[in-house]
Amino acid sequence: MSVESVIMKTILAADIGGTNSRFAHFQADQNGTLDLVGTKWLPTAEVGSFSQLLEQLRGSDFTLPVDEADIAVIAVAGPVEGEMYCAPPYISWDIDLSRKETKNIFQQALLINDFVAQAYACRSPVGLAAGSILPGKPVTDGVIGVIGAGTALGKATLVPVPGYGFLALPSEGGHAYFSFISQREFAFQEFYQEKSGQHHITGNLVVSGRGLRYIHWFLTGDELEPQKVTARFSPESETLAWAAKFYGRVCRDYALEELALGGLYIAGGVAARNPEILTHANFRQEFLDSPTMGHLLANIPVFVIDNQDSGLWGAAFFGQQILMA
Repeated sequence: MSVESVIMKTILAADIGGTNSRFAHFQADQNGTLDLVGTKWLPTAEVGSFSQLLEQLRGSDFTLPVDEADIAVIAVAGPVEGEMYCAPPYISWDIDLSRKETKNIFQQALLINDFVAQAYACRSPVGLAAGSILPGKPVTDGVIGVIGAGTALGKATLVPVPGYGFLALPSEGGHAYFSFISQREFAFQEFYQEKSGQHHITGNLVVSGRGLRYIHWFLTGDELEPQKVTARFSPESETLAWAAKFYGRVCRDYALEELALGGLYIAGGVAARNPEILTHANFRQEFLDSPTMGHLLANIPVFVIDNQDSGLWGAAFFGQQILMA
């Protein structure tokens, strides 16, 4: 095929998180090539609506005019209804692509869950470049689990579909109760409930950035912001040891729940910025700790996607499949 006959498409990928909203301009062709042209990050909390966020983007130095994209795929941290609506639990506004002020902006647009995007990212260049945390023997056509903590805890599953490739399935498992298993951990749970006013201590609250704050506060008596907590990490840090243990636990439980024989991929800002949580001995020990399924867990490889734009790559990968179908 000549260069002149290659059809190029433009994709606007977005990853709307509780802290930051990321945007990317991608180019794609029917041969499967996906190229990143430019990115833009904007603080989510500084705007009062999705339309205001788009106005900020349009007024920035972003390389792609919003209305010129062949498709926009918007990943958002929350459950998505009909590929058009989401009320994110950790953002003060909702996203509704059927509203006039947004509907008329895009040529074609879809909403997907942010960890659905992370799941598709496993098939993109950033997924192929993922770092190895624990070795294993992955099943070629096995289910892939994707998990990661940032502002909250996200989960998704990538399921092989014969003749199609992979289908990403969303989850809101981060809102499930976290499992505490010892007297000291039960004391931490009570401490967290008392100090936070939260009765439901979920995975979202334990392995996210805010979880680091409460773990450190419980263990040391010092109430610090998550960035200051991680700045004090050292091989001897008890806070680091607990964070690694808890992260290993949620990863193990999800790998078993999804039977992730194709591997488990960890994404999200907590792991990307603090890889020592995953390389700590407590992570491996907790991940493999099962009296009945330890042999199965030992065969599940664990990877980390440390590219913080991975959600953008996943959204773009999904958009490319739609455009080239």
